Amino acid sequence: MTTYIFVLLGIIIVLLVAVLMKRPTIDISALREDNARLRERLAERLGALSQNAIELKNISGDIANFKNILMGNKQARGTFGERQLEDLVRDIMPPETYAFQCVLETGVRPDCVIRLPYPPGDMIIDSKFPLESYNRMLMDANDGMARKQFELDVRKHIDAIGEKYIIPGTTAESAMMFIASESIFETLHREFPGAVEYAARKKVFIVSPSTLWATLNTIRAVLSDIKIKRVAAKIRKELDALLTDLGRLNDRATNVEKHFRMTQTDIEQLQISIGKIAPRAEKLRDMDFGEE
Repeated sequence: MTTYIFVLLGIIIVLLVAVLMKRPTIDISALREDNARLRERLAERLGALSQNAIELKNISGDIANFKNILMGNKQARGTFGERQLEDLVRDIMPPETYAFQCVLETGVRPDCVIRLPYPPGDMIIDSKFPLESYNRMLMDANDGMARKQFELDVRKHIDAIGEKYIIPGTTAESAMMFIASESIFETLHREFPGAVEYAARKKVFIVSPSTLWATLNTIRAVLSDIKIKRVAAKIRKELDALLTDLGRLNDRATNVEKHFRMTQTDIEQLQISIGKIAPRAEKLRDMDFGEE
């Protein structure tokens, strides 16, 4: 029995040794390299998260600033809209094609004038907006009176733009009402389509930063095309004048050639006459007149 136990223990020991010999050898250096790569990736992820947190903080600050503008006084809101409008116009349009706060012949002072040849004439952009009514509507979304007052104020402002800035024979037949916030622009179109349609009938186009950007780029392209056509017309006019001068020069050259040929003919006739006179003079010289 004891012998049997020793034999069994020996078999177990042999099997354990065999199993241990078959286990793969652990590469310590490879583990260290893997750990280093993991630490680098972790550092990159942490850096990206930190940058995202900074950007989110900046966005939150921008939102807070915009909220302060909405809640602030009327002058601050007006300045914000004018600054947004000026930045867009200056970034897109050539300097000679716009003016800010200039006085029209009627005495009014629009926020921005886009200089266009007549027709259609100068295009006026107004950057004001009834934000007070919009703010009151935001304070209580269920207040039906606030919603009605907001739409009424928008329509009044549309009427004011049309009356002041659409001047027959001086300005274009339409004007633009600039809204400095894409969200307000979207809210107006989604919840107050009647006011938007009213503006279209009054030929007052409501624009946001993105739609104004597209509109100004279109206007710039049209102005460039007009400028190219004007230059081409001047070149064509100069070419016509040049061709006229060339024709006149050709006529004068032809006349000079005719006169030259006539002069040459006269010279030849003169030489013929001289050729006839010379022999006769010699004959007269050789004649004997009986000198005494």
